[in-house]
Amino acid sequence: MNSLLTEYLPILIFLGIAVGLTAVMVIASYVVAPQRPDSEKVSAYECGFEAFDDARSKFDVRFYLVAILFIIFDLEVAFLFPWAVALGEIGVFGFWSMVAFLAILTIGFVYEWKKGALEWE
Repeated sequence: MNSLLTEYLPILIFLGIAVGLTAVMVIASYVVAPQRPDSEKVSAYECGFEAFDDARSKFDVRFYLVAILFIIFDLEVAFLFPWAVALGEIGVFGFWSMVAFLAILTIGFVYEWKKGALEWE
């Protein structure tokens, strides 16, 4: 049991250093930086206009479709990198498995494209 705990000691030390550095940086930013908010600093900057409605309003479904497409193709890239590195070791079966995976993703992408999910009005 003791040897198991000593294996986790470097992780705990790393987490302690990370939390400590984070706390130091946050506290230092409050101490060093001037805290004088004005109307320009507190204005809306992400969308360019002030919030005008409830935050729980309904969104167009296309926002969600684009988000899902991003997640799908982000995961595809996350699978492609380790696959490319290990391609010499996994052989022909690994190659054709990835081709099947990419074919399924391509079919899904073409389906969404044909349905008009990527077109904006």
